[in-house]
Amino acid sequence: MAVSGSKAIFGDVYADELVASCGNGLDFLKPSGVYFADRSHSSCQKASVILRKQEQPNNRFLCGYYICDAMLRNTKYNPPFGPRMKGIHTSSLPCSSAGAAHELSFDSCSKDEQTADLPEQAIPGEKTLKLLSASYYMPHPAKEETGGEDAHFICANEQAIGVADGVGGWAEVGINAGEFARELMSNSVAAIQDEPKGFIDPARVLEKAHSSTKSQGSSTACIIALTEEGIHAINLGDSGFIVVRDGCTVFHSPVQQHGFNFTYQLESGDNGDLPSSGQVFRIPVLPGDVIVAGTDGLFDNLYNNEVTAVVVHALRAGFSPELMAKQIAALARERAVNRNRQTPFAKAAQDAGFRYYGGKLDDITVVVSYITSSANV
Repeated sequence: MAVSGSKAIFGDVYADELVASCGNGLDFLKPSGVYFADRSHSSCQKASVILRKQEQPNNRFLCGYYICDAMLRNTKYNPPFGPRMKGIHTSSLPCSSAGAAHELSFDSCSKDEQTADLPEQAIPGEKTLKLLSASYYMPHPAKEETGGEDAHFICANEQAIGVADGVGGWAEVGINAGEFARELMSNSVAAIQDEPKGFIDPARVLEKAHSSTKSQGSSTACIIALTEEGIHAINLGDSGFIVVRDGCTVFHSPVQQHGFNFTYQLESGDNGDLPSSGQVFRIPVLPGDVIVAGTDGLFDNLYNNEVTAVVVHALRAGFSPELMAKQIAALARERAVNRNRQTPFAKAAQDAGFRYYGGKLDDITVVVSYITSSANV
């Protein structure tokens, strides 16, 4: 198990530095809601998702996982790498740094389908599904010294991944929310160890992790586990994941926010949103599916079809999950500093009544997981 400090800059509550860095004439008001205690949210919204069944592609790759398992033995949640690393990927190799990948831009289809019913059996009985995962992290340039405020983990043996994005608004009162995000992810790894093998309940994991996280700050959270029934996940806030099948986005977790640029967030104690406010998903998956999880630094800057296009290109090129994650992160960073291209964040700002165009510079965490199968022994 490894907990990596992908860590994040502003992004969730206000965007003053974003305006200065991207050159947009937008005066974002700073919501006071970094401290709030609204308990009106309904408890644990649940959704089941049907994914289209198609023939599995032939290009599936068994790849390495992530980094050092020594993190689990060490209860500290500091990232196992230096803060100056601009690009950090996790795989079966030791921690290392890599530069930005070549810029990519493709077009592909995008389709989200949700229903209350699940198929009777989405996983062939004679096969065992595996989650082969790797990650890539690019901290905000202004946060390289501290490593940023995102965090993530990959548990290879337990077939689980998670991402968190510390709310940058805490910097106004001298608090690095990345500490909260890293501790939350570390505690999630610890909670996963107590779950039944093959039956991890992400909602229960997040509840345990949140209750034991004591750092000041707040964070979004997304935890995904591969179980015998498929993907079981919980998402709270504006981090999230998509599922790509045969060149199409067949699922994208919805964003949870109180208002524009004011995401749902966990905070130590009962001052923020509670884990029960998260959305829970059970999603059948097939060999050949690709899961792309990330923080808002990814999804604020890339549309689903852009992410899916990179996935298709990477699969055709025979890329590992690690290299695919790097390619996706590189394209997200390219969009983030582009002042002349429409992005999901710009569209959301415009819908909220702001004059804004271009990307949003932020920490970018990408975790890519290939769904593969192997015969039972």
